[in-house]
Amino acid sequence: MATKLIHRWYRLYRVSSSLCVQTNSVFARSQLVRMSSQPPFALATPCSHSAQTDKLSVQEQPYRTPSEHSQVDHFIDKTSTAEELLHLVDLYPVNANQAARIITRLSRIVAEKKLDPGGFLEDARFEQLLQTVNAEVSQVWNAALTNLLKSLYLLGLKRNRRELLSVEQEVRWRLRRLTFRHLASLAEQVVASTPRGEQSELLSDLVKQLELRWTEIEDTRTVVALMAKIGALSPILMERLEDKGLEMAEQFSPEDTRKIAMALAHQNRRSIPLLRAMSYHLVQKHFVLSPGVLLDLAFAYGKLNFHQTQVFQKIASDLQPRMPELAPADVVRCVKSFAYLKWLNLPLFEAVAQYVIDNADKVSPVHLSNIILAFARLNFHPSNREAFYTVVHKGLDSCLDDLDPYLLLDLVWSLCVLQQAKDAHLEKVLVPAFHSHFLGNQSPKGQNYQLKLLHVNATAQLEHADYKGPFLPPEAQRVKELQGDRKATPLQSSLREVLKEVAGEEGKVRFEVDTAWGWQLGAEMVLNCDNQPLPVADFVSPPPLPQSGGPKPLLSEVRRLAFLTWEFPNFSNRSKDLLGRFAMTRRHIRAGGFLVVDVPYYEWFDLKSEWQKASYLRDKMNKAVAEEMAK
Repeated sequence: MATKLIHRWYRLYRVSSSLCVQTNSVFARSQLVRMSSQPPFALATPCSHSAQTDKLSVQEQPYRTPSEHSQVDHFIDKTSTAEELLHLVDLYPVNANQAARIITRLSRIVAEKKLDPGGFLEDARFEQLLQTVNAEVSQVWNAALTNLLKSLYLLGLKRNRRELLSVEQEVRWRLRRLTFRHLASLAEQVVASTPRGEQSELLSDLVKQLELRWTEIEDTRTVVALMAKIGALSPILMERLEDKGLEMAEQFSPEDTRKIAMALAHQNRRSIPLLRAMSYHLVQKHFVLSPGVLLDLAFAYGKLNFHQTQVFQKIASDLQPRMPELAPADVVRCVKSFAYLKWLNLPLFEAVAQYVIDNADKVSPVHLSNIILAFARLNFHPSNREAFYTVVHKGLDSCLDDLDPYLLLDLVWSLCVLQQAKDAHLEKVLVPAFHSHFLGNQSPKGQNYQLKLLHVNATAQLEHADYKGPFLPPEAQRVKELQGDRKATPLQSSLREVLKEVAGEEGKVRFEVDTAWGWQLGAEMVLNCDNQPLPVADFVSPPPLPQSGGPKPLLSEVRRLAFLTWEFPNFSNRSKDLLGRFAMTRRHIRAGGFLVVDVPYYEWFDLKSEWQKASYLRDKMNKAVAEEMAK
């Protein structure tokens, strides 16, 4: 009995076990089928429907997979004419994304083929595209949306159109989700499309986003483009771009360096660390620079007054052999830039002088005038001066009346510096009909030109014995009013203290002496035949010195000394040669009857004690007297 029960239980157990196995297999297969039908993220996180929706709203899904790439998108990419592109609207229904892509493609075709966009803006199919985008603008993807807005600007759509305003507003809502590259390129286009003086809320928001996200910059092109086009709108952004540029300076190409230097020059931002870094890598990498890059670098460095000798030498050495290839305007840019830098490269300037001789028929009077101004600033006298000035006078003398009055006065003043002024030039600016426009002008520019008139007048009096007039009236020779109050430099203050000791008595030396020639003397002394100081006020001042003199005439054995202090800015860069203005000062003072005692900064500040400085001045005075007696 027990044996039968055991056998029956065993048979029932085997049947029940097989049924469980079959049931579990069916359940497992059904679970796999159900799970495979769900999207991948449902397997990872069994979250609620609302949570899945939130996640999808943050991360944008691809517009379509390659297998779903529609025929319309294929035609948009392949179409090469504007008419065929617009014809797609008649053939196929397009959604907002496709409409945005068609408008973007249309703007590119218009730009590439230089077509008139006006006809397309009036086309009914283009209007239909605008309406499609406007109705579903929130469905347009980020990249397509930014390209769409730039395209509408390029096509010249009116800024008050509802469709354009709708796209701008949508972009403003999505600014935080746009990549930095999209922000930068969009900001460039908005700046270019916004009329001067007009406010743009979109541009303001873009600039704020760029200020906050500047650390996302990864390439040099973005740095260069933002500095050139957006930096002027935001000093904060410009400072951060300069920091970023300093990090990437080693990666800059010559063109990048040129653009950044020009951007800094136009914004008058003298960023010394960035300029030094760019200069270093420019020299170290031995780039072959085009004339355009060389000229722009020279202009930018001159505008910013940034001195870097190795870069100047590279610019000059690279430009010199290419000088015959340049246009006259480029030659003028080159020579003016080096003049601003006060850097005289003799081979380069000789090449400029030869260029003028070889291209006399191409160089206009304005170009010639600017070249003369640059030569005069640096006191440069070309080796072939006779041939050079023959071309200059031939090109200018018949056109003086056509020049701007300010340029004409600058030109004649520069010819006086170079000792090339003729009586006709002097007469042209000293006639009352001409100088009446300058006298009485109390602006800084007006006072500067009045001083130049005094210098021209002094040249006529002191260096042109045959010139008979006209001259400036006496009331125009108010030098003190024109020069104004100037704070004494350390060199002038130190010289004054030592000269008091050398003179022995206060009345035997006079300081800050104004002359009717437009120049100011650092100090004046009168010496007897034994080189001993005499009271200055006891002697008549040589005409036309405006100070009233004493009753005694200046005897032949009595000599009048003028002390001229020369500061660092009075010299050419890295040179002991005076600039043209100050070389003319020395000539005029000597021609006016003074013995000149030069006190340059590089000699004076090497003297440590008061005794050394006094001994230095006595030696200088004795040397000036000895040279005069030797004549």
